[in-house]
Amino acid sequence: MSSVSATDSTGAPARHWKSTDTEVRVLQTVQATVGAVPAATKIARGMSHFGEHALGWMAVGGLGALLDRPRRRQWAGVAVGAFGAHAASVVIKRVVRRPRPDDPTVQVNVSTPSRLSFPSSHVTSTTAAAVLLARTTGLPFPAVLVPPMMLSRLVLGVHYPTDVLAGAALGAASAAVVVQAEKKWGDR
Repeated sequence: MSSVSATDSTGAPARHWKSTDTEVRVLQTVQATVGAVPAATKIARGMSHFGEHALGWMAVGGLGALLDRPRRRQWAGVAVGAFGAHAASVVIKRVVRRPRPDDPTVQVNVSTPSRLSFPSSHVTSTTAAAVLLARTTGLPFPAVLVPPMMLSRLVLGVHYPTDVLAGAALGAASAAVVVQAEKKWGDR
């Protein structure tokens, strides 16, 4: 096991968190296989920029709300759900304080706004948005959008596998909260 120490974006020390050798090996394998495919890193960076702070998903929800009046509330739910999921992940990151991968064999291929890793905010907001998009459109967005975002975070070397798995679980839970809120307060 390797122990990593870091500071967050405020300069506060991150708690010690032991990453398993297995997680580092998974990162190495992803980068040596998928990450070695021509354009994989470029595509992963594009996904990273789209998902930064959930802004791409909020824009999708906002655009849908403008263009699809009959389902305006559901489209707004996509934007709110993505934002809320992102906010929840940031709070959890600051509590858990797990540092990002810092192994010399793992290549970091994109800059990040903080040095904190758990959970992946990109995966969290993408999962929430994808679940809510599927509910709004009837299309299989979770199956199409979530796995590539999860994989992209590993290709970029900025998250451990458990970070992206936790992000997907948190995103799904966040979407469920939005759905319940719409049911409870939707007609008010």
